[in-house]
Amino acid sequence: MGRWRVALAAWALAAAMVLPSAAVNAQTGGAVRDIEVVGAQRVDPETVRSYMRLQPGDVLGPRTISDALKSLFETGYFADVSIDMRGDVMVVTVAENPVVNRIAFEGNRRIDDETLGPEVQLKPRQIFTRSAAERDVKRILEIYRRSGRFAASVEAKIIELPQNRVDVAFEIDEGEQTLIERIVFIGNQQFSDSDLIGEISSKEAAWYRFLSNDDVYDPDRVAFDREQLRAFYLSNGYVDFRVASAVAELTPDRDGFILTFTVEEGPQYTFGAVSLENRLTDIPDFRLSSFLQPRTGEIYDSEKVRETVDDLVDAVGASGFAFVDVQPRSTIRREEREVDLVFLVDEGPRIYVERIDVEGNLRTLDRVIRREFGIVEGDAYNPSKIARATRQVRNLGYFRKVDVSNERGSQPDRTRVTVEVEETATGEFSIGAGYSSESGGLLSLRLAERNLLGKGQNLALSTTLAEQQNQIELSFTEPYFQDQPISVGGDIFRVVTENDNLNYDLERTGSRLRIGYKLSRDWYQRWRYTVARRVEEPHPGNSTRPRDSTTSSVVGHEVAYDTRDNRFNPTSGNIFSISNDLAGLGGQTRYLRTDVRGTHYLPMSKKPPVTLALSARVGAIYGLGKDVTGVDRYFLGGRTLRGFEFGGVGPRYNSRSINSGFPLGGNYLATTSAEAIFPVSLSAEDLGLQARLFAEFGTLTGVDNVDGKLFEDDASIRGSLGFGISWTTPLGPLRLDFAWPVMKEDFDKDETILFSIGQQF
Repeated sequence: MGRWRVALAAWALAAAMVLPSAAVNAQTGGAVRDIEVVGAQRVDPETVRSYMRLQPGDVLGPRTISDALKSLFETGYFADVSIDMRGDVMVVTVAENPVVNRIAFEGNRRIDDETLGPEVQLKPRQIFTRSAAERDVKRILEIYRRSGRFAASVEAKIIELPQNRVDVAFEIDEGEQTLIERIVFIGNQQFSDSDLIGEISSKEAAWYRFLSNDDVYDPDRVAFDREQLRAFYLSNGYVDFRVASAVAELTPDRDGFILTFTVEEGPQYTFGAVSLENRLTDIPDFRLSSFLQPRTGEIYDSEKVRETVDDLVDAVGASGFAFVDVQPRSTIRREEREVDLVFLVDEGPRIYVERIDVEGNLRTLDRVIRREFGIVEGDAYNPSKIARATRQVRNLGYFRKVDVSNERGSQPDRTRVTVEVEETATGEFSIGAGYSSESGGLLSLRLAERNLLGKGQNLALSTTLAEQQNQIELSFTEPYFQDQPISVGGDIFRVVTENDNLNYDLERTGSRLRIGYKLSRDWYQRWRYTVARRVEEPHPGNSTRPRDSTTSSVVGHEVAYDTRDNRFNPTSGNIFSISNDLAGLGGQTRYLRTDVRGTHYLPMSKKPPVTLALSARVGAIYGLGKDVTGVDRYFLGGRTLRGFEFGGVGPRYNSRSINSGFPLGGNYLATTSAEAIFPVSLSAEDLGLQARLFAEFGTLTGVDNVDGKLFEDDASIRGSLGFGISWTTPLGPLRLDFAWPVMKEDFDKDETILFSIGQQF
C-alpha cells in the first residue's frame, strides 16, 4: 500500500504542476494542437500517446491530465512521467523503467535456484519495477516459511547496467528452521493429548525426527490437521465436534512455536435407524441391503458410512449402471443422541471425464499413473473408481504423496480430473545378516530399482553369501506388457551349496519366466516356467557318491485374492493364494506340488492402533513315478517358523548316520501363526518403530528314498512364542525377533534370535 500512496502522490503532484495551464486552456476552451513525447527509448512515442488516450484537438482539463498520468504509470513501463504545456503543445517527458538482465539468488542453501526461480515474477528481458521486486521478496519469504524458516530475511538488490538494464540479486539469510516446541489441546475430555497428537501430522520436535519435517511448523499442515481431528472424532461418534481455533505462537525466545488446538467435543452418538431407499427399479432392494455396514446401537462411525457408499456404488456399477448417485441422508436426534441414516440410491447426473491431468511426476511417465485408473477421457465419471485408483497409485510405491481432485470442465456435464503426485526414491539397497549353528554367518545384499526409467519396471540384483551356501539372482519385471495389464518378467539364478555333512556340493543354475494378470478387481492369476540344471559334485575322497547331473522343467500356476488396504503395511483385508507346480515336462524331475496360503489382517483398535494378523499355510509335494529329492522338498524354520533355525524342524538324519543331524526336508508342510502388531508408543509410531507379539505352530513330515533306520521323522506339532521389533530405516525395514520353542522334538534345532535389515521381497 505504501508504494501505491507514493504513486498517487506523484500523480497528484504532476497534475498540480500543470493545473494552471490546464485551467487556462479549459477556461478559454483551448485545445491541444500536438503531443510531443520526450525520453522514450524502447517504447514507441505513438504507443505512449495511445496509453494517454489523448489526441490533438482534445480540450484539456484537470481530470483529463490526471487520467493521462494514471494511465501511463499503470503500464509499468515508466519510473517517472511529467507533463508540461508549451503554448498549445503538450510535452510528455518519460523515464522508462529498466529491463531485467539477470535474476540471481544469493545465500540460499536449503532451497535451490531451480525451486525459487519459477516462483518469482521478475524474469530476464522483462520490465523491472520496485513493486514487482517487493512482491517477489514476499513470495520468497512465504516459501521459506512453508519450509519452517520463519527467521528468514530477503533483500532485493539492484545492480544498474548500461543501456538502462539491471541485474536483480535476492540476498537471502535463511535462518534456522522454526520447529514446533509443544502441541497443546484445550477442551478435550474424551481423548488425551497423546491420543490426539497421534491423529495429526504435525509433531513436537524430537531428536529422532531428523528424517522427516513433521516437526517443522507449516500453516498448511495445521489446516490439514484440523480436518484430521474432525475425521477422528466423527469416526468415534462425536457428530457435533468442531475445532474452535488452531493458533501458533512463537516462544519468547522466538526459536519455536507452541501450537494450540481448542476443541469442542460434544456428546457421543450412536447409529439409530438405518435404511435403504432404492429408486433403481432394475435392482431389487435385497441385493443392496447386505452392503449396509452401520448397525443400530453401534457407535456412530463416519468411516462406515463412507465405506457403505463405496460398496453401494460398486454394487450398482457392477449391475451395469454407469451413472449412480448414493447419498447418505442423516437425521440427528440430539435428545436421544442418535443419528438415523437413509442411503438414497438413484441414477446420478451424466458426467463424463473431459481430461485427466497428471502433475508433479518428474521421472515417472504419465501413462504409468494413468493406467492405474481404469477410466480414460470420455468415460463416465465414477467417484468410487477414482478413489480406488488413488489407492492403486499409492500402492505402486513410487510416490510420497498422491492427491486426486476434480473440477468442472468446459461444459456442465464434463469434469477435469487432476492427479498431483510427489515422487519418492525408488532405488533400494537392502542388507540382511544372520547366524545359525547349521549355516554359520550369513550376509545378503540386494540392489533394486522399482521404477526403472520412470516406466514402472522392476530390475533387481540380489546375492546371499554364507559359509555353506552362495546365491545370486537377477530379475526383471514389466508390469504392463505392450501397454496391457499383463505382468511379464524373468529371473536368472545360481545357487551353490556346500553340504559338508553329506560330503558333496550342490550347484543349481537356471532361469524363470513369469506372467500375471488380473481376473477381476481383487483376483489375480500368475504363471511361471522354470528350467534349472542341478549338479551334485562329491568332495575329494568321497568315492561312495558319484557325480550326478539332472535337469528340471517346472510349470507353475497361482491364483490369488488380495483385499489388503496397503500392500506394504496392511492393517485390514485379506490375501489368499493357491499355487501348483508341475515338474516333468522335460528334464529328469517328476513331481506335483500344491501350496495354499492365507492371511487375514484385522484392526483390533484405533488407539493404540493394533493389527492382528492371522496366517496359515498348507503344502504337499508328490513324486510322479520318481521319489522327491531333497532340494525339492519343504524346509521349515527361520522366517517360516521362528524359534527354530532354517531346516531345524522336520525329518533329519539320526545320530547313527554318518550325516548325523543333517536336515532332509519334508513332503508335507502345515503352519499357522497369530501376530499382534502395534506401535511401541505414539511418538515411536512417528519413527516407524513397531512391536510384535506372536505365536507360531507348524509341522513338517514325509521323506522319499531314505532308509528309515537312518533318519528321524515325527509329524508332531511344533510351536514357539516370541516378540519382535521393527523399524523403518533408510535402508529398509529392520526386524529383530526373539522366539522360544514351547513344543519341539529332541532332534529339532532351535534358534532364539533372528535378525534382518532391508526391504522384504
